[in-house]
Amino acid sequence: MRSLKPEFCRAGPCYASRVSHAPSLRNQGPPRHTLLVRVTHWITVVSFVALLITGVEILISHPRFYWGEVGNSGTPPLFRIPIPSSRATVPTGYGYVLPDQNGWSRYLHFEAAWALVLTGLVYVISGLWTRHFRKNLYPAPADRTWRSFRSVIAKHLRLAPPDEADFRSYNVLQRVTYLLVIFILVPLVIWTGVAMSPGFNAAVPWAVNSLGGRQSARTLHSFVSIFLVLFLVVHVAMIVLTGFASRMREMITGLAAASQERTIEDRT
Repeated sequence: MRSLKPEFCRAGPCYASRVSHAPSLRNQGPPRHTLLVRVTHWITVVSFVALLITGVEILISHPRFYWGEVGNSGTPPLFRIPIPSSRATVPTGYGYVLPDQNGWSRYLHFEAAWALVLTGLVYVISGLWTRHFRKNLYPAPADRTWRSFRSVIAKHLRLAPPDEADFRSYNVLQRVTYLLVIFILVPLVIWTGVAMSPGFNAAVPWAVNSLGGRQSARTLHSFVSIFLVLFLVVHVAMIVLTGFASRMREMITGLAAASQERTIEDRT
């Protein structure tokens, strides 16, 4: 607020002008998330959504799963999803088929997969180089106990509001979950995905055989994808519970918003 100009004070005494005590938000301190983390995060989000949509379309073309190397419409399935198929040659028990979107969905699925792989490599290499995983995700020795896990889980079950520590850093459950997703689930979904390729099977047969065959890789790929979707649902739910606007601001601008009450006085 600007100070009162001198000419308005000549007729009488000047009084301090007060501003409302309403809380205001301003960004303070170092970035909560670096630029590279934010960019790779949003590229991963777009890639994962594209993979999810196209993966469902691919699944609809043959909602049956097998184990081993061979699996087709004439092979007894390990299990099947009770939905109609987009191909009349696939026995599903329904008297109709869905529109076939298998062509474009496969092309987009592969493109989104490459975007996810390249982005993930950049993120992992940068995280190892800058010690991001060690500093921000690897749990401290005091947190690597069952008591710490139980405390965090009990707090979530009580729907307790987040405290100041939750805004500054990740709790032990979040850290372990992120590490599992980054270093186990995402590599596994990539591995099982490329294992379904005949070219990859011919070039690196041991990588496919170790999974039990191409059809086994397809089945495992679907299960790992389900775990990633569950992680996404919980991740979004926690963002909403801990403050959707502030969490989105942190991942877009990198800076956390701090609430402050202040009174501004302009004196002459």
